[in-house]
Amino acid sequence: MKYRLIVALMMITGLACAEEAKEEWNETTLKDETIQKIQQAQYTYKKCVVDTMQKPEFAKMESRNATDVIIKSCEPTLAEIRKVYTDAEVPGAVADRHLKKMRIQVTRNLLQELMYAEAAKKAGMPGN
Repeated sequence: MKYRLIVALMMITGLACAEEAKEEWNETTLKDETIQKIQQAQYTYKKCVVDTMQKPEFAKMESRNATDVIIKSCEPTLAEIRKVYTDAEVPGAVADRHLKKMRIQVTRNLLQELMYAEAAKKAGMPGN
């Protein structure tokens, strides 16, 4: 009886591995034009963040609050990047992982810049 159970479990595991192999994605399937679209959309997202950060109302806000507002205001640009991925038939998990990574990196950089500016302003540095 134990052997039948073990064999049945091995067969189920084998079927699960076969299903996972169907879901496997090879990064080399992206065309150059798709990569360029993704890079252009990334540039647009980062430009949105920088342009929004330079507005005077954010200089008056606390750095964490300003970061939150800026990132949320540029969020629709990330949807454009996700659309490029889905049009290229990239699995949603892969696209979401990349978008999350990019969002975290941009948020960290933005918060750091705003904290530096806030500290400089409090220290009475000229030009701030």
